[in-house]
Amino acid sequence: MSRTLRLLLFSISLLVGLGLGLFYGWVVRPVEYVDTAPSSLRSDYRTDYVLMVAEAFSFSRDAAQARVHLAALGPKPPDDIAAEAVTFAVQHNFPSSDIVRLEQLRRAMQEFAPEAEIDIP
Repeated sequence: MSRTLRLLLFSISLLVGLGLGLFYGWVVRPVEYVDTAPSSLRSDYRTDYVLMVAEAFSFSRDAAQARVHLAALGPKPPDDIAAEAVTFAVQHNFPSSDIVRLEQLRRAMQEFAPEAEIDIP
């Protein structure tokens, strides 16, 4: 078998394999995107999420909105969620500016008491 024929067969085999792989990945078993809840995040990503909430809170100072965002992480009270994020950040040597923001959010969540709705008949 000549070198040219071997190179041609190799190229054809490579293209057929690539084509079959693309067909399988795009048609037979395409990727399915599924929305996951923030409550299912690993602790490092949870801390990043809380840090993003803390950064938004540092600009808006809207404690009610921050509580809503933290509630997406599960049934724990928002101040507990923020406290866990502070602990994780300290243990994993986050920058001090991030720890300060997380701590400010934690304090705000402790101080924030949503207004009770009272129905008067």
